[in-house]
Amino acid sequence: MKDVESGLVELSFDEQGLIPVITQDHETKDVLMLAYATREAVDLTQKSGYAHYYSRSRKKIWKKGEESGNLQKVYEIRVDCDADTLIYIVSQQCAACHTGHWTCFYRTISGKIIADRLFEPDKVYNKSNE
Repeated sequence: MKDVESGLVELSFDEQGLIPVITQDHETKDVLMLAYATREAVDLTQKSGYAHYYSRSRKKIWKKGEESGNLQKVYEIRVDCDADTLIYIVSQQCAACHTGHWTCFYRTISGKIIADRLFEPDKVYNKSNE
């Protein structure tokens, strides 16, 4: 369904005003992370060309890489069939995960680490990360 005014797909946000966003690297096709966005975060992403999300724990919009410098340049935003989930297709600078790994999906369900750490979080964020 399209919004007649803007010509854009009318997105379906949940009761908290959020929509899940899967982030995928445009070259490797790796799934980098899953986050949430508000309408304002999606609008900022479209206007700036860089990924913005909504932090449920901090209760604020954040630009990916604003602290670490690991920005995500957005090449395309895709919408699923129900318009209730987005995919940001991005160019990832360094690592996507706050743990220092390329992707947030760096381990198997049994706990086996399957990706190298690209940076030490304590040196980047000046705080301890899990």
